[in-house]
Amino acid sequence: MSPAYSGGIRGNLILSERANFDLAVRLRREGASLAEVFTFISGLYFRGKVAYAQAFASGPAGIPGALIITAGRGLVPLDTRVTIQELQQIAAVPVDATEPRYREPLERDARALAERAGPECDIILLGSIATAKYLEPLVDIFGDRLLFPSDFVGRGDMGRGGLMLRSARDGVELSYAPATSTARRGPRAANLPRIRPNKIQRDSV
Repeated sequence: MSPAYSGGIRGNLILSERANFDLAVRLRREGASLAEVFTFISGLYFRGKVAYAQAFASGPAGIPGALIITAGRGLVPLDTRVTIQELQQIAAVPVDATEPRYREPLERDARALAERAGPECDIILLGSIATAKYLEPLVDIFGDRLLFPSDFVGRGDMGRGGLMLRSARDGVELSYAPATSTARRGPRAANLPRIRPNKIQRDSV
């Protein structure tokens, strides 16, 4: 899955030495899981990716079912614990396909994953499919085995996040298309229908 942008408002907030909320305090004291940190930074989008991966990931034995693309550190499992110093190092590396500090660790880990997973294992990219910063390094290694949810086309980050949360909740996996296809861009998709509270939820309020 693609990373959260650590240089934004919420990234700066969690990195602030003055932050006194629980996650920021734990990050400074003993560290926190990367998935938890990126979910705070990115909100709905990353929360959707985590929920979707936990619902449907099924990697070969001995290989994590879900990995996060991490600037400067390649592919790491969701539960990898990071300290505030390590998060600062991650935030300092641009996520850019032309940046060796980002690209080389990613390609190293992707090649190792391709070898360990074997030729029959598909790799699903949960991230932007309209940019080269993820696709270019990964397509070069995985080729037609690199897939993406076809319903991502025409949706922004919030739409993708909501889509994945609903899929995980309903237990219905999305359909995939090869990342090498030309169908990565399209017209803006319709907004997802609003979820109406059921009667039990209304009565409990």
